Amino acid sequence: MKILIVNSGSSSIKFQLIDMGGEKVLASGLVERIGEEKGVVSCTLRPETGLKAKVERSEKVEDHSKGMRLVVDVLTDPASGVISGKDSIEAIGHRVVHGGEEFHSPTLITAEVLEAIENNVALAPLHNPANLDGIRVAGELFPGVKQIAVFDTAFHQTIPPKAYHYALPSELYEKEKIRRYGFHGTSHQYVAQECAKQMKRSLTELNLITVHLGNGCSMCAIERGLSVDTSLGLTPLEGLVMGTRSGDVDPALHFFLARNCGMDIKRIDDMLNKESGLKGLCGMNDMRDIHEQIAVGNKRARLALEVQTYRNRKYIGAFMAVLGRVDAIVFTAGIGENDSIVRAKSLEKMEHFGVELDSQRNDQRVREPVLLSSDSSRVQVWGIPTNEELAIARASKAVLTGEEVCP
Repeated sequence: MKILIVNSGSSSIKFQLIDMGGEKVLASGLVERIGEEKGVVSCTLRPETGLKAKVERSEKVEDHSKGMRLVVDVLTDPASGVISGKDSIEAIGHRVVHGGEEFHSPTLITAEVLEAIENNVALAPLHNPANLDGIRVAGELFPGVKQIAVFDTAFHQTIPPKAYHYALPSELYEKEKIRRYGFHGTSHQYVAQECAKQMKRSLTELNLITVHLGNGCSMCAIERGLSVDTSLGLTPLEGLVMGTRSGDVDPALHFFLARNCGMDIKRIDDMLNKESGLKGLCGMNDMRDIHEQIAVGNKRARLALEVQTYRNRKYIGAFMAVLGRVDAIVFTAGIGENDSIVRAKSLEKMEHFGVELDSQRNDQRVREPVLLSSDSSRVQVWGIPTNEELAIARASKAVLTGEEVCP
């Protein structure tokens, strides 16, 4: 079974074509700058065979329909393509950011499902409309091919009411569904499953803290395989310090900025989402650049590292209290997999909680699942590369074959 994975953004389309027989990636690529004068489509073909072929085209991509047609062209190109025609694609799995309270698992897309995704646009105005564009265009290009929605929020639907309710007037939840939803669900679930495999134990008997650190960051407390708390909230702004997002701030900050700085709600929203986090603290949101600046004595860069890793450590401690017993902490995503300094600083002073990082094991970039803690550590620490596209493909296949799909 060949499954096309689509992650449609407002001005981009990420895609992978995966042959589920052996879970081989046949092609992986990106269409970007949709709607601009000069768009780009880039694709790596056959990356797992050792016969890599890189294709890159630059042309105007007016809309998502044109973008998806370019994806099909690249995949079926007679000279370098990996399939003979689009009929070779047997299913399409879509990343959908917000499923609200309606969706607890991956779902076959129907007219009713599309309507429900649209009803949740207010909860994810930057993401769900783009996700819907990808689904509709794929439906036009691949008539009759089944499409599956895999929701970022679904894995977190097992969080109990005491953890997802905000202390706000109850009608805001009852009427507007304002609550904690959480995101990065496919990543947290994937690395949790991989960690259980590495530990040779059933996920249903493990308590884990999964730490997804990239440009966007989140943490998840997983009790016996189920998400019971997570750092992201109603939107992807709450929680940890991220590349350009602030994470937790005093809620009264908005009123202070409006009264004293003359900022309207849109300006505040843009600042918190696009100009804060690491970028707000030191002007850079790439941790590699931050480390370079720390090496030459940049104090703001040092502060950014300290603030982010301190916040990480606070959340790890909080989630240890939530779980009571923790079997493993798992680091993943771009920073989590590649930055040994961030991992080490995020676990400082945790020895009394049974967390002992092995400095030699930790001193590496994670390319495959690897144990980073010492042999005497009561709580294991793992680095595990995330693979959200494969997680979406597995979930899509499970929906089509009737296999059990984890919540």
